[in-house]
Amino acid sequence: MIAPTLFRRYVVFNLVGGLGIAVQLALLHVFTAGLGLNYLLATGLAVEAAVLHNFFWHEGGTWRDRARLDRAGRWTRLLRFQISNGAISVCGNVMLMQLLVGTWGVNYTLANLASITACSIVNFLAGDRFVFPETRRA
Repeated sequence: MIAPTLFRRYVVFNLVGGLGIAVQLALLHVFTAGLGLNYLLATGLAVEAAVLHNFFWHEGGTWRDRARLDRAGRWTRLLRFQISNGAISVCGNVMLMQLLVGTWGVNYTLANLASITACSIVNFLAGDRFVFPETRRA
């Protein structure tokens, strides 16, 4: 099998991310408007749900070729994903939401989209280099 190019991976990564954004925004709305949770708590919960959603799509799509060759296994990759992409997403989103919504008064949905965008490049690199690295061969 021919390995996908970095560009192709980035395109698939962003398609998966688009699905994750839908999950995140829907849950953010449910948690804030529906359940009345504070926007920062709601952001953390919504981001974590999207992180888990994205991991399984990346495992089966974006880095499928590398996941098959990684001896560490799915649970180790999930742990690496949580340590990197999860931490980047949760911390980055919560901090940016505090700045954008709490300090500048930006609408929480628009602020969340801006936060997601800001974290995406770092998340891609973490996924490509740490979670699903080329060097982990069977």
